[in-house]
Amino acid sequence: MIGIRREALSAVVRGFRGKRVLVLGDLMLDRYIWGGVSRISPEAPVPVVAVHAETSCLGGAGNVGHNLESLGARPFLVGLVGKDEAGRWIRDQIADRRGIFVDEKRPTTVKTRIIAHHQQVVRVDKEQRAKLSPDLEKRILAGIAAAPCKGIVISDYDKGLLTATLVPAVLALARARRIPVFVDPKVERFPLYTPVTLITPNHHEAELVVGHPCRTDAQVEKAGEEILDRVSARYLILKRGEQGMTVFERGKRPIHIPTNAQEVFDVTGAGDTVIATAALALLAGANIREAAVLANAAAAIVVGKIGTATATAAELLAAVTQQQKRKRP
Repeated sequence: MIGIRREALSAVVRGFRGKRVLVLGDLMLDRYIWGGVSRISPEAPVPVVAVHAETSCLGGAGNVGHNLESLGARPFLVGLVGKDEAGRWIRDQIADRRGIFVDEKRPTTVKTRIIAHHQQVVRVDKEQRAKLSPDLEKRILAGIAAAPCKGIVISDYDKGLLTATLVPAVLALARARRIPVFVDPKVERFPLYTPVTLITPNHHEAELVVGHPCRTDAQVEKAGEEILDRVSARYLILKRGEQGMTVFERGKRPIHIPTNAQEVFDVTGAGDTVIATAALALLAGANIREAAVLANAAAAIVVGKIGTATATAAELLAAVTQQQKRKRP
C-alpha cells in the first residue's frame, strides 16, 4: 500500500459521504445486448448472437456521476441530451435535472454493446459531435454558476459539449471561487485544461500529447514532466492499463502504482471510476498518494465486473483491507 496505513485510507473513504460534486461532461446512454453464440452466420463470417436480455445504464459523464453517487457523494450532472427516447431515459435516471439541457438539433449519444459469453462482440455508436450553440453554452454556464459544489469534475468524451470557450469560462469561474477542478481529458482539448487541480490522461492520450511512447517507467516519467510543462496542474495521474498508474506531484518524484486487478472482464468506464474516486479522495482531505491508491483499487473492482460498472464505498474499504492483509509478512 506504498506505506499508507489502512486506517488513513478508511478515514478518507468515510469522508466521501455527502460531498457535493458538479460533473460537467458528455452524457450518453450505454445500452447492452446480452446473448450467446452457437453458430456462424451463413450470410457472412460473423457470429450469430441469440439475445437473452437487454439493459441500459448511464455512460460517459453520467457514469462518473454514478460512480460518485455509489461512493456516497452527491453529484450534480451538467450535460446535453437530445429530444429523443434515449434523452428521456437519461433524464428519468437523474433526480436533479436542472443541469440536463436538451439540444433538439442533435441525437443523444448512445453506445450499444453486444456481449456474448462475457465478451464484447461489437459496439455500435450513435452520436453527433457538432459543437453546441452559443445560446446553449450561455445557459449551461449560467447553470454551473448557480450550482453550489465543493469540486468540479470535467469528463471529456469529445462529443461537442466542451468547447474552446466553455472550458476556459468554467475554469475561470472555479478559480474565482477557489473550487478545485479534476479533469479526465481528451487530446483535442488538452491545452485548454489549465489551471486545474488534477488531470488523468491514459498512456495512449499521453503519447499523442508528447509525441513519444509511454510504456516503460522512464518513458512515462519523461511524458509526465512534459505534460506538466504544458498545463498548470497540481497533480497528474497517468493511467497505464495493466501496468497500473503513475502519479506526479510538482516538486516530487513520480510514484508508480501497480494494478490491483486480479481478473479483468471489462475495462468499460474504468477511467470514470479513477477520476471520480481520486477527486472525492482529494476533496475528503487525502494527499495525492492516498487518492491514487484508492482510485487504483476502485478501478480494479470495476474491471472485474461486466459492463459499465461502479465501486461502492463498502467494496473499496474491503479491497483496502484485503490488500493490507496480502502485504503482511
